[in-house]
Amino acid sequence: MNAITQLAPEWHHWIQENLARGCAPQSLIDDMVRNHFDPVFAQAAVNGVMSGPFIAPVQPQAQPMTPQGYAYEKPRLHAGNLIHTFDRDVRVVTRVNRPMIAVLDGVLSVEECDEMIRRSADKMHRSTTVDPLTGKHEVIADRSSEGTFFALNADPFIARLDRRISEVMNWPVDHGEGLQILHYGTGGEYKPHFDYFPPEDPGSQVQMTIGGQRVSTMVMYLNEVEEGGTTIFPEIGLEVVPKKGSAVYFEYTNSHNQLDKLTLHGGSPVTRGEKWIVTKWMRQRRYGEGPAST
Repeated sequence: MNAITQLAPEWHHWIQENLARGCAPQSLIDDMVRNHFDPVFAQAAVNGVMSGPFIAPVQPQAQPMTPQGYAYEKPRLHAGNLIHTFDRDVRVVTRVNRPMIAVLDGVLSVEECDEMIRRSADKMHRSTTVDPLTGKHEVIADRSSEGTFFALNADPFIARLDRRISEVMNWPVDHGEGLQILHYGTGGEYKPHFDYFPPEDPGSQVQMTIGGQRVSTMVMYLNEVEEGGTTIFPEIGLEVVPKKGSAVYFEYTNSHNQLDKLTLHGGSPVTRGEKWIVTKWMRQRRYGEGPAST
């Protein structure tokens, strides 16, 4: 891939906004290099925005920050700084508009986090991912974790969590897949990927027969990670640090079945300690339901 040497308007605004927030210029340059900008160009762009108008040379193959054709709609997540559920208030710490991402605090209590780990520790298996050709779950090198599932409303404890998570995500309980618990040891990671099913992959059609496309994700952190293990969104330079009981939420399918490629994300390597998370995926229709009638 050729290094980018053009500054799209979205990147210009991104540099301005982050400088205004007090971000170090070098950190912006590093983020741009990670997003495939030429290092010398990235430095010139940041310095140019700091000192005044920056005019970048016009090059072919511009790479915009927002995916072409994706229409951003009103977020499903409730507006406001506090989300009220039937048994707990959840605080919104950070919002990103494009893509729609929110960092949430207090989704789970300390006791609930510990209970999830306790229930999962003796039933973990090597994690799988959906094969793009067959739609079957396969073990891959890019996902070095172990995990287990709890069926929707498996017992009163799980049902309470399913209901609260549904209210936070503002999507019906029965549209959610069962809770997935993942454990990463030192060195464990999940390289950048999409949670939605790419429609061009034959295997995606198999997965979408049981509830349609995925529409949103919430990743909840069950422990404090000593070092590493962040959730990364490389297309926008966002990195979410795990905090026990907190979560990161993001949406990627709109009402027109368009998919937001800016939600590319991954789990960076755990460099010290371990990481436990629980993930909820929401579908377009009731999970397990067949194709929508036409």
